[in-house]
Amino acid sequence: MSETDPVQQAMFDTGNEVGRLATELYPGGVRIEEDHFHHEDAVRSTLEVLKNRDVPAIYEAAFLEDGVRIRVDVLQRVNGNAWNLIEVKSSTKVKKEHVPDVAVQLHVLQSAGLSVSLAGIMHINNQYVYDGRNFDLNSFLTFSDQTEEALSQQGVIPSQLATLKDMLGKNGPPDILPSPHCKKPYLCDFWEHCTQTMPEYWVVKEKGISEKIQKELRAMGVEDMRDIPVDFPLSTIQQLRRDCVVNQKEYIGPKLGEELMKVEHPIHFLDFETIGPAIPKYGGTRPYETIPFQWSNHIMHENGNLEHQEYLCPEDKDPREEFAETLLQALGEKGSIVVYTTYEKGVLEGLVEYLPHYRDRLHAVIERLYDLHVVVKNHYYHPEFHGSFSLKAVLPAVVPSMAYENLEIQEGQMASLEYLRMIDPATSEEDREKIKKNLLTYCAQDTIAMVRIREELLKKV
Repeated sequence: MSETDPVQQAMFDTGNEVGRLATELYPGGVRIEEDHFHHEDAVRSTLEVLKNRDVPAIYEAAFLEDGVRIRVDVLQRVNGNAWNLIEVKSSTKVKKEHVPDVAVQLHVLQSAGLSVSLAGIMHINNQYVYDGRNFDLNSFLTFSDQTEEALSQQGVIPSQLATLKDMLGKNGPPDILPSPHCKKPYLCDFWEHCTQTMPEYWVVKEKGISEKIQKELRAMGVEDMRDIPVDFPLSTIQQLRRDCVVNQKEYIGPKLGEELMKVEHPIHFLDFETIGPAIPKYGGTRPYETIPFQWSNHIMHENGNLEHQEYLCPEDKDPREEFAETLLQALGEKGSIVVYTTYEKGVLEGLVEYLPHYRDRLHAVIERLYDLHVVVKNHYYHPEFHGSFSLKAVLPAVVPSMAYENLEIQEGQMASLEYLRMIDPATSEEDREKIKKNLLTYCAQDTIAMVRIREELLKKV
């Protein structure tokens, strides 16, 4: 099983923090301290606390029934001997996969002899706006009653658990080919292990091929995109990509050069880095709201000179106004602004909403945006894209000398985590400086990548 990466760990940490906050809505409760490595001890502690009728709630209550282990985020006592089951999620809505989670917990609690009055999910309310002074926990979290849905699943749970136990009791892994189901609702930890022998152009990993087509191809015994029969019905784009892979040649659209030249100097190549904390940090923000803290701007002048400007908020404060001020000054009023996807546009539109006094100037910036991603997607293809047009996929194929592997920060989520670590008062000055350097290097890499991609594509036309 793969180790937990920092981004995944941050998601776990967020879930734990939201779970901790939820317990504050049920004061006076007792937390079961034993961790999952000591589940039997946790069960014994839970049983002892259950006997105390003066305890209004139990946090992380542990149970073991018929080989099934559970931890209940909050078990609230009601009417003496009855209980409410509260499962806490850091999402902003109840997802389809959450309900079986509650249903299994309800099954175990009832098997343990508990009377459960209500079972539901507490999740984040994404309409809550933090005022910057008083954090309103009752508004931040909202409860969704899932009792009826959980009860409706009780009839099938025993057979489902039996199937799972049977599979776990076998000496080897399930005899089933890896497929998109391995990623639903979450990516399986064994995905890389199970797919390591698949071909380089495996139809399941090639983006742009629907699950329906994947199933049809695999039913024919076709796993490799290079083996797709010529007469197999594909869309025009899919046929083009298949041909590129089979012939190991890139596709250069007839209008690629024309589209690349639809820019005005000075050409700005722009990239943002952002955070989106589940628990709002700054006044006027909602849970998971996108907060930009860094920009990089490579400027290609008409004479060919390349200039670089950048901004990184150095401290724990709402960076949006300073971000906008410095950005507007750097971009001026002339020249196209090259971005990769519509992400920067969305961030700018968010700034318009928050900073109405910059509305006209920000709208003027939005009008100058030029999306290089659209140009590449519509007019160029390389076999090494594997169906993806992300910057991380396009750059090494078009500009082999450039890559992200040697950078300390290699993708946006990691940049967000490192920024939060940089502004954390507990981080040493030495580490802060190191993170700052890494963030500046990473963001600049994204913008110089766009410069080089455009240059290389122009050489091909």
